[in-house]
Amino acid sequence: MSRIVWRKAFAELLGSALLTATVVGSGIAAQRLSPHDTGLELLENAVVTGAALVALILALGPVSAAFNPVVTLAERAFGAISTATASVLVAAQLAGCCAGAVLANLMYDLPAVTVSTHHRATTGLWLGEVVATFGLLVVVFGVVRAGRSSMVAYAVGAYITAAYWFTSSTSFANPAITVARTLSDTFAGIAPASVPAFVLFQLLGGALAVGAVLVLYPDARRVAGELAHLDQERSP
Repeated sequence: MSRIVWRKAFAELLGSALLTATVVGSGIAAQRLSPHDTGLELLENAVVTGAALVALILALGPVSAAFNPVVTLAERAFGAISTATASVLVAAQLAGCCAGAVLANLMYDLPAVTVSTHHRATTGLWLGEVVATFGLLVVVFGVVRAGRSSMVAYAVGAYITAAYWFTSSTSFANPAITVARTLSDTFAGIAPASVPAFVLFQLLGGALAVGAVLVLYPDARRVAGELAHLDQERSP
């Protein structure tokens, strides 16, 4: 495996860990600071998560800043990365997200792992995950294809903050962070039994988004390949 791929994997591991620590940690803080006010708790969780996404993408974007297996699989579908690279990055994202959940628990003096009992299993929530993931990928690849790569961090942060509120599921939109959120029985948690359906509908939303991007931007595959080539040239 090349040094470039390992650097990308480390960036994905680090970013995923910090993102998940933000999601879970801010959820715990919200519960403690605003008990019995779910709307305020969600607002606090959403704003903090959106802000962290902007910061992390700006900091790690020059190396790799997907932090999400669906985004990485879409990059593979567009031909920007190889199957082997995608596999390494997805593994790093999953490991990072799980580490971030454990870190958040420990920061708030909870056991390292507290398996969530928060069941999320209705058709409305599943549809919410399709919409959340679809919108996220359209935003990411649409902004890049429009030649505004420098704005991706702000666009993603804004979209996720909004999607916390307009989607029924509060926008998990990420299989790795969905799995990791089973490790914390707190505000942001999800019961393990609810995970398979969430991941399935996230993947469906991602597949629909890839199709939509190809319709909107017929040369998306060529552009993705050019971007991947430039990233490799820029990496020391």
